[in-house]
Amino acid sequence: MGKINRRDFFRSSVAGLGGFLVLPALDHRAEEGKGEKSKGQKKFLYRNLGKTGVKLPVITMGVMNSDNPNLIRAALEAGMYHLDTAHGYMRGKNEEVIGSVIKGRPRDSFFIATKIYLPRDESSGLPRETATEQFFLSRLDTSLKRLGLDHVDILYHHNVWTRDFAFYEPALKGLEKAKKDGKVRFAGITTHRNEPEVIEAAVESKFYEVIQIAYNHRQKHGPKIREALAKAGRAGLGVVAMKTLGGGQRNLEKAEARAALKWVLQDPNVNTIIAGFTTFDQLELDLSVMEDLTLKPAEKSLLERMKMTAGLYCQGCEQCLQSCRQNLPIPDLMRGYMYVYGYRNLIEAQDLLASLNLPSTLCQDCGSCRVKCASGFDVPARIRDVVRLREVPPEFLSA
Repeated sequence: MGKINRRDFFRSSVAGLGGFLVLPALDHRAEEGKGEKSKGQKKFLYRNLGKTGVKLPVITMGVMNSDNPNLIRAALEAGMYHLDTAHGYMRGKNEEVIGSVIKGRPRDSFFIATKIYLPRDESSGLPRETATEQFFLSRLDTSLKRLGLDHVDILYHHNVWTRDFAFYEPALKGLEKAKKDGKVRFAGITTHRNEPEVIEAAVESKFYEVIQIAYNHRQKHGPKIREALAKAGRAGLGVVAMKTLGGGQRNLEKAEARAALKWVLQDPNVNTIIAGFTTFDQLELDLSVMEDLTLKPAEKSLLERMKMTAGLYCQGCEQCLQSCRQNLPIPDLMRGYMYVYGYRNLIEAQDLLASLNLPSTLCQDCGSCRVKCASGFDVPARIRDVVRLREVPPEFLSA
């Protein structure tokens, strides 16, 4: 990943991009529109992040799967000034790499989001005893140290899938204190499944200012998500979309990836996508999408054909849970499988497995499996495959 430096990238791609746009300062307030263009430059679309007063390019960088400082630097210099990370990504290295890139840059030239995951029972979603306000704030302090910052722009209460956990008091108090202390500008919440319930909880809370959601063309409950996002838009919440390729399949053909990104941005309530690109070619594709969001008829047809395949994206519908004899957290296990085969991120998959408190033996003693996946996944085969990571020493996977 790190073999191409920034100079090589610009030499090979500036001609194709027509030059990079320097977008307006982060606190400028504006309606959705295009950045001003000088001769030879292309226009990149941007939208307001809810009522935060911040506007962002419609595609920015989700850094989770990249530890390449040259790629992060190229994204920033191309105008993608929003970088999204988390306390746990790459066991902390992700934040450290970002910190090395932004060191010495003007603080108003980048917009950083990170996330804190509170320990919980992955089957019930209920918090563990260690899920305290103190735990939350200590993680934030560590993240700030890694990033080399005195504050982040967004801090997310991470990976919430129930209304009750969205209102979990230690998380709310932690966010409130962090804002009061000047360590956080905006309070956020993220969700990988059961999105409509979490979005509506965020709206009801009148506390959260930004919500990050899984949103893509594969979701069978897409109409319910769109309805909830309309409520979020009316309430002034900033909306950040992730999982927009429907499973992290960055091995998609360019036409497929371009169509998937455009599909999400047809929803005016989505303010920005955090795209998890890991190569300079993927960055260039994402930059090109920002010039024209028109979803052409051929692209719509392509997305319909893609939906007919099982892919890697788990809908999180939870229909599988009641039929599993071992009461396994199947949606999380399917997400781990996606991390391996979609993201090629073995560290994140292994860390997810470690957090699930799984039995020593899975999907071997049940005889005929009763689980029927709504997406057509061979659930027991995927589980047996991904849990092999538990046997790999963590240092073998370290970046």
